[in-house]
Amino acid sequence: MDQTADIVIIGSGVGGSSLAYSLATSGKRIVILERGEYLKDTPEARDDVAIFQKGFYRSTEEWVGTDGETFLPGNYYYVGGNSKFFGAVMYRYRAEDFEPRPHMEGRSPGWPLGYADMEPWYERAEEIYGVRGAAEQDPTEPPRSHPYRFPAVPDEPAIAAVRARLRKAGVHPASLPLAIDIEEWLRRARTGWDAFPNTGRGKIDAEVGPLASALAHPNVSVITGANVVRLETDPVGTKVTAAVFIKDGVEQRIAAEIFAVAAGAVQSAALLLRSGNGAHPRGLANSSDQLGRNFMNHNTTAMLAIDPSSPNTAVYQKTLAFNDFYNKDPDTGFPLGNVQLLGHITGNILKAQTSLVPAWMARLMARYAYGWFLTSEDLPNPDSRVMVKDGRIVMHWVRSNMRAHEALIKRTRDVMRRAGFPIVLTRTFGRKTTSHQCGTARMGTDPQASVVNLNCRSHDVENLYVTDASVLPTSAAVNPALTVAALAIKAGNSIARGR
Repeated sequence: MDQTADIVIIGSGVGGSSLAYSLATSGKRIVILERGEYLKDTPEARDDVAIFQKGFYRSTEEWVGTDGETFLPGNYYYVGGNSKFFGAVMYRYRAEDFEPRPHMEGRSPGWPLGYADMEPWYERAEEIYGVRGAAEQDPTEPPRSHPYRFPAVPDEPAIAAVRARLRKAGVHPASLPLAIDIEEWLRRARTGWDAFPNTGRGKIDAEVGPLASALAHPNVSVITGANVVRLETDPVGTKVTAAVFIKDGVEQRIAAEIFAVAAGAVQSAALLLRSGNGAHPRGLANSSDQLGRNFMNHNTTAMLAIDPSSPNTAVYQKTLAFNDFYNKDPDTGFPLGNVQLLGHITGNILKAQTSLVPAWMARLMARYAYGWFLTSEDLPNPDSRVMVKDGRIVMHWVRSNMRAHEALIKRTRDVMRRAGFPIVLTRTFGRKTTSHQCGTARMGTDPQASVVNLNCRSHDVENLYVTDASVLPTSAAVNPALTVAALAIKAGNSIARGR
């Protein structure tokens, strides 16, 4: 079965849906190919046992490490992509993140773009995702043309008390920038949203925000259940001619003038590697040999701060962060990273992470626990890479900058104890936690050292774009969703102008 379109977008996550939104008014026939289906509202959607203990929504797809061990990555395949389960944190990269700077164990190379270049696209992304925030609270907040359009999601009483305790401990707690309509979210059920699937409109994810806006135009459509297996090119390899996908067990092909790959940093790299041909023997758009390389996956740790005298009565919890150590460690002067609240951790969620702890003890601990998520920058390394072998995705993650992450854990533990939390427990995550994967098709001005240009277009293939976290030159140390959305909207503007 052959079909045609003007623009084909592969993937409906943050990058793909934001690109579709950016192009929807162009009048071009835009078809989005999504391997998943629409997420249905069922009782499991707010059931912490089903989600966290039984893995009701987890994909069964396995990836392979270079050590030969297989694992289930934390990826989801639905319309809206991983954003259906994200924590809805929509940070702008800090201005310093775009500049080269030293770290404890290496150097961040910076970006070929500056923060000023990105600022107007951040504004458009915040608008379509309905981001709530309060910029004046965070000393690392970069310059803004306008304040947030919506006030920050309010602290619950227990979290307001934590905010006050943190101030007394000497840090600057700030409201998280969140793509959450809190009244709408709680109307469905009184739970947190972090890692819970969004089956309504309370979380403004890729489907609810930009995709819904795009689909309001008759020239935009989505084909679900479409697993793209390769891209085909003309004989000389200068243009993509078709995307080949499997739907309902039948191979289909769709032709277009422009193709955009937005399947996620791992899946996009794998697709382009699988699409190699005589003109592109190392993989499509890979004359630089950088495709699949420079994989980054934030260094992250979960921290439980427990105060037996202070029960946590919060429902959703995730409204606070502090960046006091983001740009400068007080001892060494090096950047350390971001500290933000997790969603409220129930006994069932805690039990899912600590199988040896009895259920009654997990419930008791959760009653007095405040969960935090610590993030440090993972530095790009060409040896850290995604590969395809015998049709399977093979991961070789070369972890970096762990001294900085260990320092962030120490600084945060000290803050929590000064804030009156006598018990502080931590768990550092490994390669299975792939929620912030990025870097496998890096952006740059040099075709010999990068995969796409500043408009996310392939250096090698004139009608091929990559518009997801693959293109990020650095991981920074905050959630990348807003930056991905901003880059995709910027790319859409470039496509619409014929550049």
